[in-house]
Amino acid sequence: MASTYTDLGLELMATGENAGTWGTKTNANLNLVEQIAGGYLEVSIAGGAQTTALDVDDGALTGKAQNRIIKLTGAITGNQIVTLPVLMENFYIIQNGTTGAYTVQLKAASGSGATVTWATTDKGWKIAYADGVATNTGVYDTGFSTTDGDVTLTGTQTLTNKTLTAPKIGTSILDTNGNELFLLTATASAVNELTLANAATGNSPVLSATGDDSNIGITLTPKGTGEVVIAAGNLNYGSTAVTATGAELNYSDLATLGTSAASKVFTADANNLTKVSGAVLNTEDTLTDGATVTWNVINSPVAKLTLGGNRTLSAPSGTTPAAGQFISLLAIQDGTGSRTITWNAVYEFPSDTAPTLTTTANLGDIFSFRYNGSKWLLIGQTLALTLS
Repeated sequence: MASTYTDLGLELMATGENAGTWGTKTNANLNLVEQIAGGYLEVSIAGGAQTTALDVDDGALTGKAQNRIIKLTGAITGNQIVTLPVLMENFYIIQNGTTGAYTVQLKAASGSGATVTWATTDKGWKIAYADGVATNTGVYDTGFSTTDGDVTLTGTQTLTNKTLTAPKIGTSILDTNGNELFLLTATASAVNELTLANAATGNSPVLSATGDDSNIGITLTPKGTGEVVIAAGNLNYGSTAVTATGAELNYSDLATLGTSAASKVFTADANNLTKVSGAVLNTEDTLTDGATVTWNVINSPVAKLTLGGNRTLSAPSGTTPAAGQFISLLAIQDGTGSRTITWNAVYEFPSDTAPTLTTTANLGDIFSFRYNGSKWLLIGQTLALTLS
């Protein structure tokens, strides 16, 4: 009975065969096993688009597919196909060492099984596995490669869709010189964080407070006597630019300023005496007429009301006023005249007697009050004013 051969070319001798040469053939098999396990071979695939077969030579060391490590070489001028024998199960470490921007595909010699492809710019190593399936032998990229597989210590690589579970980014991020760029401090059970978003042309990157809480602030804390510095001309409140300089903003800090500037609205001297450039004006607002009239003396300290009937003036609305605040009301008779005002008890008049309004149509009465902390005290009135 004659010898048979494995898919990788090892000779299987029959009983009683090869008398006198059995040792030689056994040595040849052992040499082939050694080559299959760790042999290195360079195979040129130079030229235009073509198919190059990595073959097996039974009982010999000359088969290209009988090496573990294969480097494909040569200047290629077209896309290349490299084939492995069908029915052969093995794995290979293969480098695309060619020059030229063309693909190299590794596949079985026949069938429609899986294939492995080096992209036009991929000149790295791959570990490829041929499954030896009878109908359609497939060749698979195991994922261990120098271009998109293992992370190496020295290689420049791009990681895509990888989740690092250990180590995670620790307590610092270093710059390209190995110096600390950011220090990170962990907070137990943290639910809020910072989110940094980049931006397209014409827009600004955004640093936002995000997290589980509904309202989240951002705290910037300098060290020691350091300061938070914003480049001049780059401060906006919302979308409105703040054009004041730092020195101008300090004019509101009366305790530390000690200087004055004639062109500013507010100035102060070293004794904290404040001056106002120009007049301080309270614009006159019109109150809404109705059976009961509401007057927000905080927002509208100077107001007028045209009386369309006999009216009740309720207690002033708005936040609690400060003692010493002044307010003024112009009460105007409509075209009918003889309208009256019933004043809330918070308005205080001499001898607790409210004034009598003029009865003439279209004339007005002015009443001025000063707040004493509990009541609005009448400090002046002018009646029967012609308003036009």
